[in-house]
Amino acid sequence: MKAICIEKPGKVVLKEIEKPVRKPGEALLKLLYGGICGSDLGSYRGANAYVSYPRIPGHEFSAEIVEIDENEEGLKPGMIVTCNPYFNCGTCYSCRRGLVNACTGNETMGVQREGAFAEYITMPVERIYDGKGLDPKVLTLIEPFCISYHGVQRANVKAGEKVLVVGAGTIGVLAAVAAKAKGAEVTICDVAPDKLEYACRTFGLDHKLLNESPEAFAKGVAALTDGNGFDVTIEAVGMPETFMNCIDAACFGARVVLIGVSKRNLDNFFFTIIQKKELNIYGSRNAMKKDFVELIDLVKSGGIDLEKIVTNTYKWTDAPQAFEEFSANAGKMLKVVIDFT
Repeated sequence: MKAICIEKPGKVVLKEIEKPVRKPGEALLKLLYGGICGSDLGSYRGANAYVSYPRIPGHEFSAEIVEIDENEEGLKPGMIVTCNPYFNCGTCYSCRRGLVNACTGNETMGVQREGAFAEYITMPVERIYDGKGLDPKVLTLIEPFCISYHGVQRANVKAGEKVLVVGAGTIGVLAAVAAKAKGAEVTICDVAPDKLEYACRTFGLDHKLLNESPEAFAKGVAALTDGNGFDVTIEAVGMPETFMNCIDAACFGARVVLIGVSKRNLDNFFFTIIQKKELNIYGSRNAMKKDFVELIDLVKSGGIDLEKIVTNTYKWTDAPQAFEEFSANAGKMLKVVIDFT
C-alpha cells in the first residue's frame, strides 16, 4: 500500500510500505479523511520541536473498521470511527496519576511515531471511538477540537469572562469556539486579516484584533477591556512573541494557557510580571479520552458546525501539493483535509 511521507523538511512523497497486520487487541482501519495539523505543517517546514525524519504524518483522522475482534466497546467492522493518537507508556509518574496526556514518554502519531496518513493503519481497540454517525470529514475534526477544548478546560473559562485567543489557525479558532460555547466574550487575534474575518463571520466570535504592531496590539487590548486586560488569554501559535502577547494582555489575576509549541526560547523575559500580576499559567498538552467522547456528543447534538473550519480539501494522491500550498498560503488557509476515499 501507499503512505504519505515527509522525507525531510520541504519534501513530501508517496511511499510504498507494507500493509499492516493487526495484532491481538488491535483493529485494522481503512483511512477515510485526515487533517493536516499545525504540527504536521511544522514538520514539513522543519520547525516541529519533537519530530524526526523520515516520518509519516497525521494524527487527525477518521476511518472505517475493517477487522476487529469482539470487544467491550461494541466496536464492529464497518463502523466509522476516530482515534486517540497520543500513545502513553502507562508506567511513568504522570500516567500513574491519570495524566496520560502528559506522559513523560509520550509518542504522538505523526511526530514521535508513524502517523495515520496511509491507506490502512492498525490501532489498539481502547484508542478507537465510535463516531456515532457523524460525517467522516467532520469526525476528522474532533481531534483538533479536543486540543482546543482541553486548553479551554484548563483555564476553567466561565460565562461573561473576557477571553483572548492569540492565533487564528485551526486550534486557535476552535479554542475561541469552545470558549464562546461556555458563554465567554471572545476576541481572536492574528496577523492575518483574512483569517480573522473568516473566523468571526463563520463562528460568531465577538471581536477580532489585528496584531499589526506592538502598539496596535496594546491599543486594541486596552479598548476591548477598558484598560483592564483579559480574564483569560490563550496562546495557540507557538512563538515567543505570541506568548508575550498573552502575558501582556492578561489582567491581574488572569489565567494564561499555552497550547502552541515552539523550538525557540523566550529571551529577556521579565518574569517578575508573573508575580506582579499574580498570573496563573497553564500548559495544555494533547487531550484525554473524555474530551473526545464529550465533543463527539456535542457536535452530534448540532450545537457546532465543525465542517466550516475546512477551507481546502485534497485527494491523498495530491498530498505533496497540499503541503506545499498550505505552507505557502498559511495566512489564508485554515483547515486542510486529505481525502483518502
